[in-house]
Amino acid sequence: MKAYYKIGEISKIYGIGKDSLMYYEDLGILNPVRGENGYRFYSISDIWRLNLIKELRSLDFSMKKIKDYLDDRDLVSTQAILNEEATLIDQKIAELLAHKQNINSRLKEIEEVVKETQFDTIEVKWIKERKALLLNANITRDEQVDFLIQKLHKEYEASFYILGNHNIGAIFDFEEVKRGRYNVFQSVFCLLPDEACQFNFVLPEGHYVSYHYTGHYKKNKIYLEKMFTYIKEQGYQIIGNPIEIYKLDIHETGKEEEFITEIQIPVQLKQ
Repeated sequence: MKAYYKIGEISKIYGIGKDSLMYYEDLGILNPVRGENGYRFYSISDIWRLNLIKELRSLDFSMKKIKDYLDDRDLVSTQAILNEEATLIDQKIAELLAHKQNINSRLKEIEEVVKETQFDTIEVKWIKERKALLLNANITRDEQVDFLIQKLHKEYEASFYILGNHNIGAIFDFEEVKRGRYNVFQSVFCLLPDEACQFNFVLPEGHYVSYHYTGHYKKNKIYLEKMFTYIKEQGYQIIGNPIEIYKLDIHETGKEEEFITEIQIPVQLKQ
């Protein structure tokens, strides 16, 4: 075994960038010797330090905390930092288990959407009040809907996910729909659990005429007109903007025939 290693060798062995190694040197954590040509040479004593640095950094210990520990180590401080490691690992395990539970929930939601959705059927259902995160914008293309969903997600990243979420949608501009423009939306939204505390919009409770369809969103014109005819025949009154909810879309599949979208139109039933 060699007594000294060049910076390139150390960088390769540990997968640590040269800039990071020089940063550790600036902090006084590593103290390489210089050869006649100015090259840095790291000794075996630097190697054990790197072993500890890499382990502690993997648990997000600050460089200051790592330096303080390396500068003044004894059994008491080692036991303390190991206990802190164990606590951090427990926290990470809890986070991973929660993340796994979330993923399993989304898988179940996708399965339920595929297996239980009724197509080509107009339904009237009572829906309770729904909390949501909403981003207002004048949208005229499907691509803009996707862009604004991403923008909404970035703004409220801790509040909802995108992949496997069947509660993301858009609100039509009903006045534009009346003019025959079916691709104009006022806003995008994500519906939230009842217990959510952070929300900026509420969809009111009430009766909604609902219709599920498959395929590209451009087909919504066909189904909206079909729903309007049904509402007129039943003597109902439309009392708000129609909404689209993207149960399965481009985020879950690249095949348009697998898209599943629900249109909901709030109505007042015939007195």
